[in-house]
Amino acid sequence: MALRALQVTSRWSGEEHLPEHGPVLLASNHVAFADFLFVGQAALARGRHVRFLARHDVWHAPLVGRAMTAMRHVPVDRRAPAAAYLRARALLREGEAVGAFPEAGVSHSYTVRALMPGVAALARELDVPVVPVAVWGTQRLWPLRREAHEPSPRPDLARGRTVDVRFGAPLRVAPTAELVTTTAELGERLTGLLEGLQRLPEHRPRPGEQARWYPRHLGGTAPSRRDARALEESPRSAVRPTWGPPD
Repeated sequence: MALRALQVTSRWSGEEHLPEHGPVLLASNHVAFADFLFVGQAALARGRHVRFLARHDVWHAPLVGRAMTAMRHVPVDRRAPAAAYLRARALLREGEAVGAFPEAGVSHSYTVRALMPGVAALARELDVPVVPVAVWGTQRLWPLRREAHEPSPRPDLARGRTVDVRFGAPLRVAPTAELVTTTAELGERLTGLLEGLQRLPEHRPRPGEQARWYPRHLGGTAPSRRDARALEESPRSAVRPTWGPPD
């Protein structure tokens, strides 16, 4: 209802890469808190209801927590992630579509940051395809901080925004695949999909615009990848980027 009131245009492409049946992992980049809404909406075009892995503290709000449980989403406690892994594995064995944001948090640089290897591990164990997904435009609905001392910005109520979701070709993970190498390949694919959306004319800043919502290496004024590290928290097990722009 709120998105309709704000006249948000939701578009998706590449949905033919998402299988209509059977277990599948969706691995999406993460640029705003509302990303899962748009990825989930796009997946419905293929008749798939995605069960997302999400931060466990979302369940602390009783009404929200009950809704998340009813929709079979999975809480992730970063300090003890094994339970989420096991739950995601069970859902995949039931033939569900499971969605993950392997960056383990939003990217303040709007590039693909360090990735957790859990998606590759699940795909290797169960022999399920990984469909990389890029989402772009949500960062304009709910901006991020640029400095650690800044308060978190409120949602932007400007009307007429466009959000794009793009599905990429499935990645198959062999039983003998090395997790770091596979995760790096996923990072490369996500970067290609994301930059393809970022370079669309309707998503580029106007000439001379100070676009804090657009990546620095493409001409925006978002934090560089190096500066963004002060705003981001990545577990030690995350695979550091060998993809995307230099720091």
